[in-house]
Amino acid sequence: MPRPSQPLISRSSVVAASIEIIDTEGLDAFSLPRLAKFLGVRAPSLYHHFADKSEILAAVARQIAGAGSIPRRKPGPDWPEFFVALALNLRRSILRHRNAAPILLQYLPRDLLISTYEETARFLADSGVPAHLHVQILDGMERITVGAALTEAMRGPSSRTTIFPNVDPESQPVLATALAENRMTSKQLFEEMVRSFLHGVVRDAEIAVPETVASR
Repeated sequence: MPRPSQPLISRSSVVAASIEIIDTEGLDAFSLPRLAKFLGVRAPSLYHHFADKSEILAAVARQIAGAGSIPRRKPGPDWPEFFVALALNLRRSILRHRNAAPILLQYLPRDLLISTYEETARFLADSGVPAHLHVQILDGMERITVGAALTEAMRGPSSRTTIFPNVDPESQPVLATALAENRMTSKQLFEEMVRSFLHGVVRDAEIAVPETVASR
């Protein structure tokens, strides 16, 4: 069946509808016929904007990853906090669309949002971070953020608030004690993990960071 001569829907409406279907019905339920029905059009109408299902899923991944807004911070010696905020924004966006999270394994932010990586690399440069550390920081930040957020997104509802589920105090007494002593939520643990990574880069490269930042 030929596609209509004039588009009946917009690119943005296709992406929004795709996300809504995946959010409410699951990734396995998503298909071009289902999407067309949801939008009230025939499947050929989708081809005005997208070549195939894969291109739509890439746009969904771009929308979710891009929703993690860039923090408004000026370059400077407290640059690690810029990346902590950036990571928290991306984590929030991924967890808002848990069913769509696996798409980001196939379509990584670095493949979809290269201009954002240019912007963050410039932030590092303007903050005085040596260029030879930029890839280490940007690569590590994506791996940590996406990996941690996807792991959390895929957990079942009953275990989302438990750091280590199924711990038996009798069989795992040391781990049970550690959990009892822990005072941080999953979000706080994630934030400190990101901060530890960044300050590890700082320490190894002997880049000065303000004492107020390094001690947080």
